Amino acid sequence: MKNNQAIQEHIINWLLNYCEVSKLEGFIIGISGGIDSALTSVLCAMTNKKVICLNMPLRQNQDEYTRAVNQIKMLESRFQNVSSLEIDLTDTFTSFEKILPSNVKQHGLSMANSRARLRMTTLYAVGQANNLLVVGTGNKVEDFGIGFYTKYGDGGVDLSPIADLYKTEVFELAKYVGVIEEILNAKPTDGLWEDERNDEDQIGATYEELEWAMENLDCSPENLSSRQKEVLTIYLRFNRVNKHKMEPIPVCIIPQSIKK
Repeated sequence: MKNNQAIQEHIINWLLNYCEVSKLEGFIIGISGGIDSALTSVLCAMTNKKVICLNMPLRQNQDEYTRAVNQIKMLESRFQNVSSLEIDLTDTFTSFEKILPSNVKQHGLSMANSRARLRMTTLYAVGQANNLLVVGTGNKVEDFGIGFYTKYGDGGVDLSPIADLYKTEVFELAKYVGVIEEILNAKPTDGLWEDERNDEDQIGATYEELEWAMENLDCSPENLSSRQKEVLTIYLRFNRVNKHKMEPIPVCIIPQSIKK
C-alpha cells in the first residue's frame, strides 16, 4: 500500500462515525495473539473511544497466549482509553464438552468452531454490559474469498474495519501503526486447535497465493504454472464450500397467492 497514513485515518474515521451513529460508547475486541486482532485493536484504540481488549484463553498454545498478553500490555501503556479483561474459558468449554455425545466431542472441526462461538458469546456479554460494539478482525481473503472463519463465531460481529484489506496489507499497516514485533513475525493461525497447525497448514496455500487467486480468477489455464493451477483449485474449493457463510441467510419467500 502506498499510503498507510491515509488508510489508517480512513478506518479510524469510519469507526468513529459508526460508533456515534450507533449511540454506543466504544469497542470491544478479542485479542488472539494474531496479526488481524492486533491491527484492529490499535485502530480502535486510536479513536480515543472506550476500548476493552478481551483475552479469552481456552487450552491455548502458550506462544499465542503470550503474544496476546504482550499486545494488550503495549496497548494499555500507549493508550489511556484502553482497558483489558482476561476470561479463561477452559473450564466452561470442558463442561460443555462433557455433556456432548461422543461423536460430537470427537469431531475436531465441530469442537474448534465451538471454541470460536463460545468466545463470540463472551464478547457480546461483556460488550453489551459496557455499551460497546463487538469489532470483527477478518481480512478480505478470509471474509470474502475462502470463508475462513467460524459462522456465528469470529464471524459474529457488529462491524468489520479491516475486511477490505488483504492479509499482506494487514501486515503492512500493522507494522506502520506499531503492532508488537513478535506478532508481526508469527505465522498466522486461528488458534482453535490443540496442536501447532497454522492457517497455511489448514488451507494448503499462503495468503499471498490466495490473494493472487482472488485477483486472477479469469486467467486462462494455459498461461498458468502447475502451482498456480493448484492454488486456484484450492481457492475455488474453499469459496464453494463456504459460500453459505458469505451470503445472506436464505429466506423462504411465500407467494401472496398462497398466503391468502
